[in-house]
Amino acid sequence: MSKNKGSDSLVIIPTYNEKENIANIIEAVFALEYDFDILVIDDNSPDGTAQIVKDKQQSHAGRLHLLQRPGKQGLGTAYIAGFKWALDAGYDYITEMDADFSHNPKDLTRLHDACASSGADVAIGSRYISGVNVVNWPMGRVMMSYYASAYVRLVTGMHVRDTTAGFVCYNRRVLEAIDLDNIRFKGYAFQIEMKFTAHMLGFKIVEVPIIFVNRVLGTSKMNSSIFGEALFGVIQLKISSWFNPKFKRKAKQQ
Repeated sequence: MSKNKGSDSLVIIPTYNEKENIANIIEAVFALEYDFDILVIDDNSPDGTAQIVKDKQQSHAGRLHLLQRPGKQGLGTAYIAGFKWALDAGYDYITEMDADFSHNPKDLTRLHDACASSGADVAIGSRYISGVNVVNWPMGRVMMSYYASAYVRLVTGMHVRDTTAGFVCYNRRVLEAIDLDNIRFKGYAFQIEMKFTAHMLGFKIVEVPIIFVNRVLGTSKMNSSIFGEALFGVIQLKISSWFNPKFKRKAKQQ
C-alpha cells in the first residue's frame, strides 16, 4: 500500500454507494487553497464507488488514497481503520468528513486552523454552537439530533453543543492517546465516544460553527437503531469511565 504523504493533513471519507458524490467531493477538497490529502474508505460499494476513486487516483497520485474493505462493518470501524492508517503514514491532523456534501469542504481549512494555529486538540464542525444551523432536514430529525446532544451533555458532563457531529479534526496526539482498539461503538455513538474519551483524557475541544446541509444525491445511512445505540451507549460510557485508570488520573489532576 502506497502512503506517499504530500501534506500534514488527511481527510478521511468513508463511503458506501456514493457514486453520485465521490468524484465531486474529491475535486472540491483538492480545489482548496490548503493542500489536504484524502483517504477514501469504501465498504465494497456495489455501485462502483471504489472504481471511481481508482480512476481519480491517476490524476492525484500521492494525494488520493483508497482503503477497500470486504463489506459494511460500521462507520466507527471505518474511521478507526482510517485513524490507524493516518498515524502510520505520519499525518499530524486527521479530519472526518462525509462524502455527500452535508459538510462543506471549504470548512476543512477552518477546522485545520483551529488545531494547527489556535491550540485546539479536537475541532468540531458544530451545527449547534451558534443556534441550529441545519438545512433541509425534517424538523423531527433536527429536534432529535439537537436534544440527543443535550442528553449527552447532561449524562457525560461534556461542554460540547454538538456531541454527535461527524465533521471533526483531530491532532494526531489525541488519536495516539486513545486506545483505538477499545472504542466499542460502530454507529452513531462512535462520534460521542471519541469526543468523550478525548474530553476525559484532558484534551482541548473547540467547536467551529458550520452550516450542515442534508444530502441532495444518494441515500442516507441513518436509521432508528443508530439512535438507540447512542441513547443507551452514553450511559455505558459514563459508567465505564468510573473504572478507567487513565480517566481517574485526570480526575485527580483536576
